[in-house]
Amino acid sequence: MKPSVKYLAIYKNRNNYSIAELCRFFEVSRSGYYKWLSNKDKPSPDLELANLIEECRNKVKQTYGYRRIKIWLLNKKGIHKNGKAILRVMQKYGFLSEIRRRKSYQKGITRFKTYENLLNQDFKASKPNEKWVTDISYIHTRQGVMYLSVIQDLYDRSVVSWTLSRGCDLSLVTKTVEKIGYRLRKGLVLHSDQGAQYASKEYHALSEKYKFLPSMSRKATPLDNACAENFFSILKTECVNRHNIKDFTDAKTLISQYIYFYNNERIQLAFACSPMEMRRKAA
Repeated sequence: MKPSVKYLAIYKNRNNYSIAELCRFFEVSRSGYYKWLSNKDKPSPDLELANLIEECRNKVKQTYGYRRIKIWLLNKKGIHKNGKAILRVMQKYGFLSEIRRRKSYQKGITRFKTYENLLNQDFKASKPNEKWVTDISYIHTRQGVMYLSVIQDLYDRSVVSWTLSRGCDLSLVTKTVEKIGYRLRKGLVLHSDQGAQYASKEYHALSEKYKFLPSMSRKATPLDNACAENFFSILKTECVNRHNIKDFTDAKTLISQYIYFYNNERIQLAFACSPMEMRRKAA
């Protein structure tokens, strides 16, 4: 998760928790947050280009990538812009093309229903197995892209279940839930984004079987699932991006070792101990 997204989450929750507490939770410095805050309302130097990109997107029904937008700007506006600059602004403002996106793997999965946002950005839990968050991310290897599904307990931020797969289908999500079924109980909130897997009939059947309460982020609001996003950011920074992963077996071994380290040894600044140490103290 980008620091700017973390800072925005802190800003939105500043009336509910102290700034110091939120900074520890999102693992950013207070000086960084206050620097972001001082610049928050200043006009962005990218705003003019962003407005032009948005105009183009509206005309072409959000189908152009940065290369075609570069050509459109030159042909229609007489403006020459570097392609990397256009891509950076598109990423910054969420203007990436709505076709050929990584989420295209969801095609073929029937969407059954969406759920109310029960979490509502309240990322604190008073006890274990009260609020869980889940998400899927990409792991790049020399053999191709792998998909990692994770469930995290908000009480101590421990990873309670995970599944790595070569494909991102319904089984990736259902296996991750089934693995931890013995800890699911009536009333437990399991929060996700609005991915097709979580909106499927099969996922709804799991919620009925285990009596948990499905919760979903609002559309296009990654802050609603900030904790899961933050975990993947940490995983990739501290583990995945530091290795040239060969294949599925290599990825599975590496991620298994890191999650063990994350749960049992890595100090969480919010608690000054590891997740498992936090859980043992509570017990």
